[in-house]
Amino acid sequence: MKIALLGYGKMGKVIEQIALERGHTIVLKKTSADSFEGLENADVAIDFSVPTTAVNHISECLNRNIPVISGTTGWLEDYEKMVDLCNQKNGSFIYGSNFSLGVNIFFELNRQLAKMMQNLKQYNVSMEEIHHTQKLDAPSGTAISLANDIIKNSDYINWSLTKDETSIYIDAKRIENVPGTHSVFYDSKVDQIEIKHTAHSREGFALGSVIAAEWIIGKKGVFTMKDVLGI
Repeated sequence: MKIALLGYGKMGKVIEQIALERGHTIVLKKTSADSFEGLENADVAIDFSVPTTAVNHISECLNRNIPVISGTTGWLEDYEKMVDLCNQKNGSFIYGSNFSLGVNIFFELNRQLAKMMQNLKQYNVSMEEIHHTQKLDAPSGTAISLANDIIKNSDYINWSLTKDETSIYIDAKRIENVPGTHSVFYDSKVDQIEIKHTAHSREGFALGSVIAAEWIIGKKGVFTMKDVLGI
């Protein structure tokens, strides 16, 4: 499989390593200053860039009928535009706030726990996410995904970086050399329930994105990691 890497920072380099180990070829390593020359040779593109370039990267791929996997967060105000473009072009697109296989299992656990806790009003929900200091958005896309799944199954109407009664409070911390830690807390007067996922390296995110790229070949439509993993 021929892969275009749209974004060649720390994540891009780890994705390259894993893709090569799995027998794939890299035909483009695009940084912000580079053109899309070479994209036409790709079977699939993987975008791990920055919020300001993600929409351009995804659009370019869909307009060229190249399947695209995007793990860039912080641009979701334009997500529906990319869905519409994918459908117009009969393209192939996966966005994931987190491509780690473990995190996607964690997403499912979070959804199930939220359903179980739905009628237990004595519990208040809060969250904590910790990432490296180079991460540009806060809270993380993963934290937002976790919060939104709780909101669908609770009386909360939003998430917030400040505490208020109608929102799920997210404590977003930035600490050197932390790939990503996410915790969900249910607190009552008598006890606390906590679920937590801790990433030890970027390799989990990279492997998941390559697996998603392998999976999407030959498929048309807008998908998620739930489709890739069959959960």
